[in-house]
Amino acid sequence: MDTETVNNVEQPTIIELDDRQIILIGTAHISQESVDTVIQAIGEHQPDTVCVELDEQRYQSLINQKSWESLNIKEVIKKGQMPFLLTNLALSSYQKKMGLQTGVKPGAELAAAAKMAEESGMHVELVDRNIRTTLLRTWRKAGFWNKMKVMAALLGSLFEKQELDEAQLAELRSGDTLSQMLEEMSKLLPSVKTILVDERDTYMAYHIRHSPGDKIVAVVGAAHLPGIVKKLHEEISPETIAEISRIPAKNSISKAIPWVIPGIVIALFIAGFFFGDHQKLANAAIAWVLANGLLSALGALIALGHPLTVISAFIAAPITSLNPTIGAGFVTAFVQAFVAAPTVRDMEHVGDDLTTFKGWWRNRLARVMLVFFFSSLGSAAGTFIALGWLKNLL
Repeated sequence: MDTETVNNVEQPTIIELDDRQIILIGTAHISQESVDTVIQAIGEHQPDTVCVELDEQRYQSLINQKSWESLNIKEVIKKGQMPFLLTNLALSSYQKKMGLQTGVKPGAELAAAAKMAEESGMHVELVDRNIRTTLLRTWRKAGFWNKMKVMAALLGSLFEKQELDEAQLAELRSGDTLSQMLEEMSKLLPSVKTILVDERDTYMAYHIRHSPGDKIVAVVGAAHLPGIVKKLHEEISPETIAEISRIPAKNSISKAIPWVIPGIVIALFIAGFFFGDHQKLANAAIAWVLANGLLSALGALIALGHPLTVISAFIAAPITSLNPTIGAGFVTAFVQAFVAAPTVRDMEHVGDDLTTFKGWWRNRLARVMLVFFFSSLGSAAGTFIALGWLKNLL
């Protein structure tokens, strides 16, 4: 039998479940009021365990303010993790821009909860799903148009100016406003809402319920509070957690596209060699090189890449466009990181620099990512333009 004594996000929600007490605190990740509420609640309730809405990676980045200094950007590029790093930084910069309006660092209440628990000898439980798993599940389960919407929203967030104060944050924490926001999100991007919110509610509820101790304080974002409260009253199987922790394999179309386009191009060239005009074949080859090379180089130039990076984009794009295992962006990013390596200052201030439009171009670490993005975009555009030319030339 369980009872719920409070059910709003302004005050802790207390649930009696299986002879254990679970105190849920819904917070705004950039609110000083949330920091104060968390500290007060932990001090008042003296729990055995404090659960926080973090995974190991985000936890380390919060407690280790110099984590960027140890980043090896070349290793990130070699491992093919640039898209993940770029997405993660874009999301972080958007939240940090909002936090600058109130003078509170994003996740400050989560860091405060973990710090206070450790100093008081309480157990700290990281209950959120790995962020890379969440992002990859979102991307691979979204359809093409939903992916375009996600990318548009992500890019738009980089340049959007957000003015927030504590009064607006208080309104944001109201249950009705959050429910309305999630309802609108589910209509626009149902698959994204399911993965970003619903699955994580299930994941966190399971780990909160299975945390050690008779009294537990759980600090989570206010948007997750209603879902977690609901899920705590349900039986969640380990199989369910294993399923939502799995990174889906790429679908057949996603796997095929990188091979289909080079296959079509190569087939056109072979057909042109045996059955076409050799002069047209030479013109087609020049068109392929120019379309890919020039647009990829233009992308590197827009990112203010080093001259050698721009040259490498022009050389690499026509070749990598025919090789599904590597993209032009990985080549240009590696060259940029080599010839204009990020400095200690860039590593230390990347979080602050990414809150402004100019900062993305000023910071050398961010510029490596811009080179990757724009040169990849240019190469992709060049490939489709060149395909149109090839059909007419061959």
